[in-house]
Amino acid sequence: MTSLAQVSDSAIRMVRVEGAVNFRDLGGYATTDGHHVKWKKLYRSAEISKLTPEDLDTLKSRKISYDVDLRGIKESQAAPDKINPHTDYLLCPAGSDNNLADWMKSISGLSSGGDSMMVVYYSKTEFLADRYKPFFSKLLSLPGDQSLVFHCTAGKDRTGIGAALLLYSLGVPYQTIVQDYLASNYYRAGLNEKMIKQMVAMHINAGVAADMASVKKEYLDATFNAITRQYGSVDNFLRGPIGLTSENIATLKNKFLE
Repeated sequence: MTSLAQVSDSAIRMVRVEGAVNFRDLGGYATTDGHHVKWKKLYRSAEISKLTPEDLDTLKSRKISYDVDLRGIKESQAAPDKINPHTDYLLCPAGSDNNLADWMKSISGLSSGGDSMMVVYYSKTEFLADRYKPFFSKLLSLPGDQSLVFHCTAGKDRTGIGAALLLYSLGVPYQTIVQDYLASNYYRAGLNEKMIKQMVAMHINAGVAADMASVKKEYLDATFNAITRQYGSVDNFLRGPIGLTSENIATLKNKFLE
């Protein structure tokens, strides 16, 4: 369901490019201590393999010269990012090259429960540190006058978790983090409808397909709950496996908050 708040928010948050969806600015979110995430510094997106020359001009005008790709090696090779010359590109493929055919086979016989499968997916912590530690390292080294985009294929799951961990590290309250996460349903509405039809054509139940195409609060809750069970808290995860020191967190806040 589209809210008026999402429509209003998208007017300032959406990056209008022809060759990608769910491309948006993470700026403006308030932290618990009264700061705000800087605009035009941090961007999240779905895959960017189809950006047009005009789109690349848009990225250049926003000084987006750092690109963190959260897809697997095979995914990134099949649809390489279209980026401007001299863009700093980083691939973080940990855990992303799972067999798509096996995944589709596992859901083809289901008449319900797609959301349960998504909760299971989001509860897996095995690859989280290896996937997002390089991402945070790149954030820490980002020059003050440049901007960064991070993305996966759909821009909702791996990217959604990355955005959530980043916003959490900056002190953005969880309720706001969830709102940013759920906004993918708005930004991907047209593409999700198309995706569901394609999955139904592959004999996948429409309800299951809708669960897989969308994002739900319970999905992101599953990741944060799994991290808390394993590490005691999200803060412990960021300071432990991700490797952020107090100085690192202060650096992130200095770079990306105002």
